[in-house]
Amino acid sequence: MSRASLEKKPTEVASMFDGIARRYDLTNDVISLGQDRRWRRATVSAVAAMPGEKVLDLAAGTGTSSEPFADDGVRVVPCDFSFGMLQVGKERRPDLSFVAGDATHLPFADETFDAVTISFGLRNVVDTDAALREMLRVVRPGGRVVICEFSQPTWAPLRTVYSEYLMKALPRVAAAVTREGSSYEYLAESISAWPDQVRLGRLLVRAGWEQVAYRNLSGGIVALHRGTRPAR
Repeated sequence: MSRASLEKKPTEVASMFDGIARRYDLTNDVISLGQDRRWRRATVSAVAAMPGEKVLDLAAGTGTSSEPFADDGVRVVPCDFSFGMLQVGKERRPDLSFVAGDATHLPFADETFDAVTISFGLRNVVDTDAALREMLRVVRPGGRVVICEFSQPTWAPLRTVYSEYLMKALPRVAAAVTREGSSYEYLAESISAWPDQVRLGRLLVRAGWEQVAYRNLSGGIVALHRGTRPAR
């Protein structure tokens, strides 16, 4: 659980995302220097969903992360706790079945999905352990999870530069695009406080996931974690 998440109630976090929904995707593209597109492609590849499979896309926001699945014939369900994000997404892709939901209390039955994925949203959940257990619950035995999240660069010089960018430049750049710099101060803090690659892997194991592994993207700025629900 991140320090920043502890300082904000779920309703406050949702309201924050409501306020930046209209320019959220554009801002992500700008502050990541276009790397977010590469990270999302890697996530879709890691999920490896086949046409006809059912995938839960948590923290889907406006549905940008869900679109590649839908376009490939996957039955994807975008889910987010921000009504503002969902509204923008539904306007853009009315064909997608957007669902409002809290990652710690998902509105789905047990063993509903073949896979669950979450990109850049787990650190904003107030109870990481509860969310990981809920993901396990709604995935069928043998199903999988893929988490794409900011992490810790493995090269010390890059880690220093990255930290400086997060805490100083990112909110300023975001403010120039969205006029909501304070929201991105929170997001920068949440990234800085988030567990590193190994610790997040341990949280997955503790929640009941097996075959947990990760790989770094962009030198560890982002990490992809994978796990499998135990088969019966």
